[in-house]
Amino acid sequence: MAEPAHKTGTEHVPKGEHDGGFPPFNAQTFASQLVWLVIAFVLLYALMAKWALPRVAKIIENRQKRIVDDLAEAERLKGQSDEAVAAYEKALADARARAQGIANETREQQAAAAEATRKALEGELNVKLAQAEKSIAATKQAAMANVRSIAEDAARAIVERLIGSAPSDQAVTEAVADALKR
Repeated sequence: MAEPAHKTGTEHVPKGEHDGGFPPFNAQTFASQLVWLVIAFVLLYALMAKWALPRVAKIIENRQKRIVDDLAEAERLKGQSDEAVAAYEKALADARARAQGIANETREQQAAAAEATRKALEGELNVKLAQAEKSIAATKQAAMANVRSIAEDAARAIVERLIGSAPSDQAVTEAVADALKR
C-alpha cells in the first residue's frame, strides 16, 4: 500500500500511542509509575543520605570549627594587644615617673647649688661690709679729729672778722669743746 504524499492530520494513529490523554494521568500506567517513583525516590534518598548529606554536614562542621578557631584566635590576639597596651601604658607611666624624679633631683641640686652660692656671696659681702664699716669708722674718726681743728680755725676766722681782732687759742678751743659737748 502506498502512503499519501502529504498528511492531512485526520489519519488514524495506531492504538497505544497517546491514546487517552496525558500519560501520567493514564489509569492503566498509574501503578507502574508509582512503583518507579518509589524506586527513584528511594535511590535518590539513599544517594543523598550516603553521599551528599555527609559531605554537606562535614562542610558545615568544618566551617563551624573554623569559625570557633577564628574567634579563639581573635580573642587570643585581643588579649595580646590588651597586654601590649597595658605594658605600653605602664612603660609610659614609668618613664614619666623617672622624668619627674630626674626633674625633681635636678631642681634640688640646682637649689642646693644656688643656696651654696648665695651663702658664699653673703659671706663675701659680710666680709666686705665689715671692712667697709671699719674703713668708714676710721674715716669718720679721722674726719672728727679734723673737724675740731677745722671748727677752731673757722671760729677763729669768724670772730676775727666780726670783732676785727683774733681771739686767744684757749678761748677758741674751749668754745669749740663746749659746742661739741652739746
